Amino acid sequence: MTTPTRQTNALDARYGRSKSTRRRNRWLLIGGGIVLAAILVAWTIWAGLDQTAGNLDSQDIGQTIISDRAVNISYQVSMPSGSTASCALEVQNEAHAIVGWKIVDIPASSQFTNTYQSVVKSSELGVSGLIYQCWLT
Repeated sequence: MTTPTRQTNALDARYGRSKSTRRRNRWLLIGGGIVLAAILVAWTIWAGLDQTAGNLDSQDIGQTIISDRAVNISYQVSMPSGSTASCALEVQNEAHAIVGWKIVDIPASSQFTNTYQSVVKSSELGVSGLIYQCWLT
């Protein structure tokens, strides 16, 4: 009759469970954990600490329908002093389809918040004018 230790050793040898295999698996897990930690740290630095996009804020103030083909849009942009930005403005019709579009450049200013007005031409009667998006340039 064989002893339990011999049976265990025979099964380990048959199925590739040796000390070297366990050691290799341990090192693979440690290496994978290190790589995963490095990726997590790099992503945190890239996404979490880069807050330049958070320094820009835009807000619609109102719009005035000038004619069937033009809308005057009033808006406010807040950004760091000395920065420049661009904003995409749009005019929508009654069905909320975009019928006018304009990209305006916002110049650098010494104030954090400034108010602007822009006339956007449209292809048909617009009922609303608003900011689509603003970004630092």
